[in-house]
Amino acid sequence: MTHPVTVTTAGDPLPELPGGAPYDVTVIGAGVVGTAIARALAHHPVRTALVEASDDIGDGTSKANTAILHTGFDAVPGSLEARLVREGQRKLAAYAAGTGIPVERVGALLVAWDAGQLAALPALLAKAEANGYHAARLLDADEVAEREPHLGPGALGALEVPDESVICPWTTPLAFATQAVRAGVHLHLDCRVGRIEPGPDHHTLTTGRGPLRTRYLINAAGLHADEIDRQFGHDHFTVTPRRGQLIVFDKPARDLVRHILLPVPTAVGKGVLVAPTVFGNVLLGPTAEELDDKTATESTQEGIALLREKGRRILPRLLDEEVTAVYAGLRAATGQEDYRIQAHPGLNYIAVGGIRSTGLTASMAIADHVTALLADTGLALGTPVALEPLTMPGLGETGERPCLDAGLIARDPAYGTLVCHCERVTEGEIRDALRSTLPPRSVAGLARRTRAGNGRCQGFSCGAGLRARIEEGSRT
Repeated sequence: MTHPVTVTTAGDPLPELPGGAPYDVTVIGAGVVGTAIARALAHHPVRTALVEASDDIGDGTSKANTAILHTGFDAVPGSLEARLVREGQRKLAAYAAGTGIPVERVGALLVAWDAGQLAALPALLAKAEANGYHAARLLDADEVAEREPHLGPGALGALEVPDESVICPWTTPLAFATQAVRAGVHLHLDCRVGRIEPGPDHHTLTTGRGPLRTRYLINAAGLHADEIDRQFGHDHFTVTPRRGQLIVFDKPARDLVRHILLPVPTAVGKGVLVAPTVFGNVLLGPTAEELDDKTATESTQEGIALLREKGRRILPRLLDEEVTAVYAGLRAATGQEDYRIQAHPGLNYIAVGGIRSTGLTASMAIADHVTALLADTGLALGTPVALEPLTMPGLGETGERPCLDAGLIARDPAYGTLVCHCERVTEGEIRDALRSTLPPRSVAGLARRTRAGNGRCQGFSCGAGLRARIEEGSRT
């Protein structure tokens, strides 16, 4: 099957966008929220485009987060975020179970380290209950020590949130985009939007691939959502990038932690946490640094030192473990404690801004909310139809990996040939990724689809071979 996705390879000229009638809807931004919106629109007989500046989906904020599937227990009660996180958690958990996206329900402990934090826990419990979450409970110091025997000394108590989970942050937007494209959504990568000319009948977008016309426009541009919004004459929000640096510890550290270990949150964010991942590693982070530069995704010596200091208090033995990687992501902070989602019916335009770290959890509910706003602005969506079922490759460490599936290997020996030994990724998995609906165009994109190169050697052993496969795949 040929799917309407246009991609480019290194050194190739950028093809012009297809002409013809204007799209009914165009979504700017192919992060987890933009891809979820595109998937929701794919249920309807409307001509939809998904436009992304990068060469891959999920290549911005969505690829560099803490990958927590939140319950929404600590959202501001009554806020739009609280509702969408609560609804989104249920929707995404069910979707993940049906498509094979890895999820582990590990629970969370908000640990109090001093008297002030301990005194704040009952109010957090009350907030959870106000948000409709009634499974949280207070633990004393002995109960905390029993649940987390490697915790640092001095913990006075905790709030237990048993339904917090960890999820694969890469497979989720890939699944959304794959279903959208298979259902007819046009995905235009390497397609940065510049000037926008709003019009009564359609908007004209000037892009790096030529002009694109659309009747309705959805702005899910993440860090750049305020810039798009201003082209429609609005000044409703300003995105201030908030950098979060994280350390990834190698798999032997996984036995040190049983829950997501959270600090008592502040106005700046949830603070530095320790969390297991679905890949078998342990995360420490993030920092919360207000910046002016929307491209500043580098890690810093000061940031890593701060994380190590915080980690030594939370889980002292973690600092003795080997580090696999460090990375940093930018969150689209707006200074508001809520999402900035607003429809402008007179302009046939919807802004989806201020989607903070809960955006992964809320993505499917945000998509449904935006689709309803589109209908309210006058777009006739038509009768919805079911999408083609989808099964994603299993990247989780707790699932059965292809290299251990004797039956699969007997049918296809490529699944028994390791390419990345650190992450146990096979030739068959690499081949499948390169032949998929949305094949990777870089080694980083291949890593997000297979885990290849993400292990302790960070691709020093397999990197050259992976690059060769990408180059070969781009020629076929």
